[in-house]
Amino acid sequence: MTIHPGTTVPEDRILSPYTGWTRDHWTTLADRMLAALEPYRSPAGARVALPGPTSMYGTDSDGLEGFARTFLLAGFRIAGETDAAPSGLLDQYACGLAAGTDPRSPEAWPRPDELGQAKVEAASIALVLQLTRPWLWDRLDDGVRERTVDWLAVVLGQPYPRNNWVWFRIVVESFLREVGGPWSADDIEEDLDFHASMRRPGGWLSDGEERSYDHYTGWALHLYPLLWTHLFDVTGSLCPPKLRETWAADLHDYLDDAVSLVGADGSPLMQGRSLTYRFAAAAPFWVGAVTGAGGQPPGLVRRVTGGIVRHFTDRGAPDRQGLLTLGWHHLWPAMRQSYSGSGSPYWASKGMLGLMLPADHAVWTDTELPLPIETADTERVLTAPGWLLSARRRDGLAMVLNHGTDHARPGDTSADSPPYARLGYSTATIPPLTADAVSSPTDNAVVLLDEAGRASHRSGFERLFVRELPGGVLAAASRGPVRWVDTDADDSPDYGSGRRGPVTPGPMVTVASVLRDGMEIRLARVDTPTETGVRPSWRTVRLGGWPVAAETRPGTQVTPVQVTSGEPGPSAEARTASLRSHLRGLRGFDRAGITTEQDTSPLGSWTAIPWLATDGDVPYGEVLAAVVLLDRGSPDAAEPTLTVQPSTDGGQLIALTWPDALRTEIELPATPTVTV
Repeated sequence: MTIHPGTTVPEDRILSPYTGWTRDHWTTLADRMLAALEPYRSPAGARVALPGPTSMYGTDSDGLEGFARTFLLAGFRIAGETDAAPSGLLDQYACGLAAGTDPRSPEAWPRPDELGQAKVEAASIALVLQLTRPWLWDRLDDGVRERTVDWLAVVLGQPYPRNNWVWFRIVVESFLREVGGPWSADDIEEDLDFHASMRRPGGWLSDGEERSYDHYTGWALHLYPLLWTHLFDVTGSLCPPKLRETWAADLHDYLDDAVSLVGADGSPLMQGRSLTYRFAAAAPFWVGAVTGAGGQPPGLVRRVTGGIVRHFTDRGAPDRQGLLTLGWHHLWPAMRQSYSGSGSPYWASKGMLGLMLPADHAVWTDTELPLPIETADTERVLTAPGWLLSARRRDGLAMVLNHGTDHARPGDTSADSPPYARLGYSTATIPPLTADAVSSPTDNAVVLLDEAGRASHRSGFERLFVRELPGGVLAAASRGPVRWVDTDADDSPDYGSGRRGPVTPGPMVTVASVLRDGMEIRLARVDTPTETGVRPSWRTVRLGGWPVAAETRPGTQVTPVQVTSGEPGPSAEARTASLRSHLRGLRGFDRAGITTEQDTSPLGSWTAIPWLATDGDVPYGEVLAAVVLLDRGSPDAAEPTLTVQPSTDGGQLIALTWPDALRTEIELPATPTVTV
């Protein structure tokens, strides 16, 4: 496989039967990426000003970001193989360090007390200075060391957001402590306490107090704690041994889930913000290997990390020039968020953390082991994020059904954030990331449409339950009052957070998912609102399926209700060469259709989303039901039959009888009416 211009690194299908990759592929990729930066380094080397749009923080911040995040990659490359690493690599960063910390230099960096983003980049700089200390820090001039300490030390007394950023302060102050600079034990204790407050069941962490579960759990909240204890002299002093044991146990449990969230093609789950960091998703697996805390066999670590990185290199990232652009497989500017600049994608360097392990480490010498999805089907409850996981060997894709994550707090009235609040995410699909998708969701959503055709939003919902039922069936449910949000009043381009604006309230909507063998039965109920004399403006209930994207227009098929055929309801299906998104109404839906869009997905020029909808008045209090499928076009499995009857508390008891006679029951509890 060619990954460096003019150079082919032979695959080794004996050592690496799944990816073909050896350590040489990793080092060649790193060297290519670092070499590609040369035209974009500033004269003194303090900034790496890459091509692309400017972040909300400006070009000075973006140049610092380009330096700091590529410094991560250089540090990992040097630490694992100092003799064979590109000559002069650290010299370039030493020169940049000298200029960036010199307030008289035209390339002086913005200070962390002047610019919030500098607090993030300061942590990367401090981490690599500690990692490469014998080869860089110890050889710097005294004046450069003093200026670097001065630049880093301004973080003391500065406010930090109460989320993963607390680790940026811990890392910086720990480095200052190591080199005799100022630091605050109180700061570190406070930040460790806040990290503890983010812990959730099963080794998961929520990024802050919101229901924010995404890749930050792995590439930030699990990366820094154990790497901190590995690189800094803190265990037994700042970090009690039992605390490190807790973190190791958490990482072990989290990785057991995370490895099942990787597709057979190496794709990470396309969910959450900052997806342009791409193969940073490999970082937590490397942390386990580097610190010995992950509990995964070395051959599995290389399989999952190599699979993730190769997923991108095979599809155009880095690009032909060796650069990481703002996008997914290729440049796609709509992927960026307000804080994203041209250097932002280089947090992907964290996914190459394993380069700090020497060539004779077992993670490089053991034979690759298969991913869980390559050996068996997996379906399990992920309690903390409120997900039902289904990873199917026959399709090689993993998906989650979401009833617990929305990047919001219960009762929030913001618009749904596409990478968080949808009912489903997978390793083969991504929600459309456009202004229209933010304002009026279609994919993987149960919505009410108002008279103008605008869709309602559900963020701030209440989780009802996420559980495993007899027979290996999984079920989850959530409910909350929906609303319409005038997102035009919020001019933020950031799709990762729920946008805000004037709100028009709507009724309570309950949604549930029942999952078995990759088939979801999606249930919905709209509860009767308490009228205020104003005629409700909503007229239709719509259930959207999975979005499938391709360079050519997906094939579609819509089947209306066949009254005389005995079919349960309408159906809609969208197909690409490799994916099928299928819906069939089981109860209450009157019509079906396909929404086809252009240029709304980084996965292809065309996106198709099947949907089902009701006609006439909103069927208040009635249970609507549909079969929802995402697969590679497998033969259709027989669907369960469904019955609904009142429950003792005024809700409904839904019984599903599967083709093998297994009977599954769930209850949609009664909910109070909502005044509108």
